[in-house]
Amino acid sequence: MKPTGTDPRILSLAAEVAKSPEQNVPVILLKLKEIINNTPLGSSELKKIKQDIYCYDLIQYCLLVLSQDCSRIQGGWTTVSQLTQILSHCCVGLEPGEDAEEFYNELLPSAAENFLVLGRRLQTCFINAAKGEEKDALLHFFEVVTDSLFWLLGGHVQLIQNVLKSDHFLRLLQTDNVQIGSMVMTLLQNILQINSGDLLRIEGKILHSILDEVVFKLLSTPSPVIRGTATKLLLLMAESHQEILILLRLSACYKGLRSLLNKQEPGTEFSQELGQLIGLLSPKACQEVKDQKQHKAACLIQAYWKGFQTRKRLKKLPSAVITLQRSFRSKRTKMLMKLSRQKEEEDHRLQLQIQRQRAMRLSREIRLNMLEIVHPGQVEKHNREIEEKSALIIQKHWKGYRERKNFRQQRPSLTEYKAVILQRATLKFLAKCRKKKKLLAPWPGLREVTDARRIELKQQVDDYIRRHPGSQISDVTSRELHSQAQERLQRYFMGRALEERSQQHREALMAQISTNIEQLMKAPSLKEAEGKDPELFLSRSRPVAAKAKQAHLTTLKHIQAPWWKKLGEEAGDDIDIPKDELSVELGTLFIGGTKPP
Repeated sequence: MKPTGTDPRILSLAAEVAKSPEQNVPVILLKLKEIINNTPLGSSELKKIKQDIYCYDLIQYCLLVLSQDCSRIQGGWTTVSQLTQILSHCCVGLEPGEDAEEFYNELLPSAAENFLVLGRRLQTCFINAAKGEEKDALLHFFEVVTDSLFWLLGGHVQLIQNVLKSDHFLRLLQTDNVQIGSMVMTLLQNILQINSGDLLRIEGKILHSILDEVVFKLLSTPSPVIRGTATKLLLLMAESHQEILILLRLSACYKGLRSLLNKQEPGTEFSQELGQLIGLLSPKACQEVKDQKQHKAACLIQAYWKGFQTRKRLKKLPSAVITLQRSFRSKRTKMLMKLSRQKEEEDHRLQLQIQRQRAMRLSREIRLNMLEIVHPGQVEKHNREIEEKSALIIQKHWKGYRERKNFRQQRPSLTEYKAVILQRATLKFLAKCRKKKKLLAPWPGLREVTDARRIELKQQVDDYIRRHPGSQISDVTSRELHSQAQERLQRYFMGRALEERSQQHREALMAQISTNIEQLMKAPSLKEAEGKDPELFLSRSRPVAAKAKQAHLTTLKHIQAPWWKKLGEEAGDDIDIPKDELSVELGTLFIGGTKPP
């Protein structure tokens, strides 16, 4: 697609190229130089002109002309050299737009290759030329071509690798001519100054060929210009890349290079660069280079390892974020629940406070209403009764609270006591089982005694008799001892039966006590008690009931007594109760048991 707003000079030039015969096209294309030179460098107008030149295929015409034989071109090498300048200036700074892939992958490599081919042709013509003036002109044309190539490589760095890989460039570098060789090495030096990294991206064989040619020119060429340029080039390559320095120091191909460099004549223009190169090739510098290479390798390994760890952590990052979000949301939910609970408790507290205030106001209103009804002479008595009732209610609540607290404190001990009782019963049952099992076990029979065992036992018996000689007892004494033993045995058996009965009675009492304790622990409160619940706690023992009645009457009498009668009494003093007050129904006492008396 042709761009709009095209420069009329480009339009007329393109039309003239299309209409003119082939032999006139190179001369017509030279007009591009005047158009480019008359446009300010770096301006947008120049970029637009270069785009127009590319869009109207004038750059492709230049490439076609450069690929032709120079003898058939009008103007010869002068026209060709000027076309190389035009082509390099048009390609640098050009923005191809839609045809970028074709421009970078086909046109630019083709242009660089054509420049190298032109350099080879100029080299051949220069070597074959006989006249000095002709050689000077060809050398000038060669310099123009190399400058155009360098200008193109400066604008498009990606072409440097293509140039270094080209066989034409290697052939140019291998020339024996001093002037052309110096220009080619200067071009190589300038290229490496632009981007020296491409030198290591080429194949090892090509790199060795370039190094061999540079070292050869440094050691074997008598021209100081070539040697100086080669020294500077080799120094630049060694300083830029440690791999090349290690190759020059350790490779068998360059063995003895340092000693040969030391034999070079001192006092030359490049002696300083030569000394630097010799210093780089010294063993100490080589060791430093090795250390630097190892350090670089270690850094590279660390970088790869850290990158691997970072990628691994990044893979785990979503799960970590999910876990963090889950914990945060859980904590937030708990916090909101806590706040809502606190708010509910606060509301409940306020409601209770409001209810208490209302109840207090209602009680005061009722009290005032009662005071209005009561006779004025009975007000004091009424107030006293209300105070007594209030005191009784407070005492009742306080005593209930205290008893519940004591019972709550005694509950672990009661549980422990029950556990001990259960443990004793279990151990006794297991002992009975073991005894029964032992009694029902079959007779194992006597073990056979060997003769040696019989002799050993007989010897033990004899030793015991000898150590404990028995006293001589008469028959009468033996009969008395026998009768005493029989009497004691009879008394033991008779007492054992009584003891067993008393033990059974004790166990029954303990079981009854445990049952009563458990029933008391499971007893309902007074508010929840029904009509038949008190009957479950009637006592069967009249003494116990009398004692409980006495304690109850004592407590009531102590509570109802006026305060001046309580002066001087202590907490542990007993209160006498008349016997006639104890003659009451004992079946109504809350003592314990399960059967009525």
